[in-house]
Amino acid sequence: MKYTDILEETYFSLSGNKARSSLTILGIVIGISSVIVMLAIGQGAQGSIESSIQSLGSNLIMVTPGAQRGVGMQVSGGRGTAKTLTQEDSEAIAKEILDAEAISPEVSGRYQVIYKGANTNTSIVGTNSYYPIVRNADIDLGYFISDQNVKSLSKVAVIGSTVKTDLFGEDALSEDAVGQTIKIKGIEFKIIGTMKTKGGTGFGSQDDMIFIPISVAQKYLAGDSYVSTINIKASDSSLMTSIQEQVKDLLLIRHNITDSTKADFSVINQADIVASASSITGTVTMLLAAVAGISLVVGGIGIMNMMLTTVTERTREIGLRKAIGAKRKDIVKQFLIEAIVLTILGGIIGVILGVSASYLFSYFGIIQTKISISSIWLAFGVSAIIGVAFGYYPAKRAATLNPIEALRYE
Repeated sequence: MKYTDILEETYFSLSGNKARSSLTILGIVIGISSVIVMLAIGQGAQGSIESSIQSLGSNLIMVTPGAQRGVGMQVSGGRGTAKTLTQEDSEAIAKEILDAEAISPEVSGRYQVIYKGANTNTSIVGTNSYYPIVRNADIDLGYFISDQNVKSLSKVAVIGSTVKTDLFGEDALSEDAVGQTIKIKGIEFKIIGTMKTKGGTGFGSQDDMIFIPISVAQKYLAGDSYVSTINIKASDSSLMTSIQEQVKDLLLIRHNITDSTKADFSVINQADIVASASSITGTVTMLLAAVAGISLVVGGIGIMNMMLTTVTERTREIGLRKAIGAKRKDIVKQFLIEAIVLTILGGIIGVILGVSASYLFSYFGIIQTKISISSIWLAFGVSAIIGVAFGYYPAKRAATLNPIEALRYE
């Protein structure tokens, strides 16, 4: 039997019952499109998180207070909020770690900020003049905090673009903000500069921050000399691991800790954060794809159900074909190709629908998505396998029918 004849028979068979064929294809369409959309959402989230981490700065190493956490250990409730790092620790690192290009300690917290009739709750970061170098941040207008501002306890502030919009309005220019006075915790600060928009979400958007001298933040806001983070920029990416170890050894000595597993601080670099985030989002993506893949299996069961019904309806036809010389393999081919055609049609429509939905989600800003060719091929390949797997049993059953009994079937 020629394949052209088989395809022609397939067309007449599937088009003979359009409603049933359409509903069967719909199951595959939903499964394929769901897998593509879920993978696109997961990969989009991964890309967004990685972009946010990279926006923190380049060759960045961060020292945070709180007990170390290892595999199998419980999460420390004091991580990031414990008071174990001081300004003196930062100064010692700057003095001892020669491969560090710049070091910027910071103390941060969220406070209500008031400007005339407007107010916003934002992150206040006390830091020094090296912050823009360490975090790859740029001034839009005015100037950043200087060493003199830190020494003289100057009540000055540099605001991010989001804060500028919240306090001065959507159409506000940097010129409208620089020189104005805002109140933080009832204390007046003069705005000396505005930051360029950097974008990014998570890990603290630098657009939604106000920067003040670290000495002022410690004295008037935090009320102590501790710091919440020490940011270190390595002079070269190849030196990050070395600097990380040097900083760890230095702080263990300064904190009089002999057992490194009991360190009251953590030293992490950007690569560690990216790797951890990628691992988590990768797992979540696979979980989403697996959940969506269940609908593909359901679609496959729908194909099997339809093909079994078709075999029953066409029992006399099968008997007649076998009586005039059709071989088992011809019958298997006929029904197997019908199942495969159903899944391929459903796969094509599902890919188009899934890609379109993913694009529209991203275009309208509903959620960030990223479509990869591999996810499309994966979804399409799985659908083809399902077509073969769930179509084979009905095809085999049709081929094993006794022609005499089939011709007697009413």
